[in-house]
Parts: sequence; C-alpha cells; structure tokens
Amino acid sequence: MQRLFSSFNHALRGVIYAFLRERNMKIHGAVMLLILAAAFFFKVTPLEWAVVLLAIGLVIALELINTAVEALVDLYTQEYRHLAAVAKDVAAGAVLFCSVIALIIGLIIFLPRIIALFE
Repeated sequence: MQRLFSSFNHALRGVIYAFLRERNMKIHGAVMLLILAAAFFFKVTPLEWAVVLLAIGLVIALELINTAVEALVDLYTQEYRHLAAVAKDVAAGAVLFCSVIALIIGLIIFLPRIIALFE
C-alpha cells in the first residue's frame, strides 16, 4: 500500500511541477477553468461533459508528456542537436494538434449557446 501511495505522490508532484513552472501548462490550466465554468453556466449535457472533459484531459496529458520530453532532451544535451530538436518539436506538435481539436470541440459545443445569448 505504501508503494501505491508513493506512486500517486510522485505523479502528483509531476503535475504540480508542470503547473507551477511551465508557461504553456499555466495557459492550459487557465483555459481549462474557463471552459469548466462555461460548461456549468451553459448546463451542458452529460455527453457534452464527457467530451469536454476528455478533450481537456488529453490536452493536459499531452502537455505533461511534452514537459517530460523537453526535460529528458535537456538532461541529455544542452547543445543543439537535430534529433533533440525533432523530439521537442514533435512533442510540442502533438500538444498543438490536440489543442486545435479541443478548440473545435469547444466551438461545436459552446458556439451555438453563445450565439443564442445574443439573439
């Protein structure tokens, strides 16, 4: 049981580290809070909640992986290396791709409700 608790503790430390030290994670966190507030405000359906939470979870998870890739590359080398740059760029690209998909999901769910507010 102690090893299980220790594993959760290490994972939580990683999440906290990323939220405290990574600029993009702070941005994702702020957007996440806005989206969650909007979901409550607009009273989205349970299925829409599931989709919104899945999109948020994927973006945050990929940003955590991106942070880990960057840390590992920096641990390996501080000088420019083409493959190190590729690793960092591809990890960042995964976050960007997922963020764009999450944005599209958000527009599909929230845009009709926002438009309805102004009609």
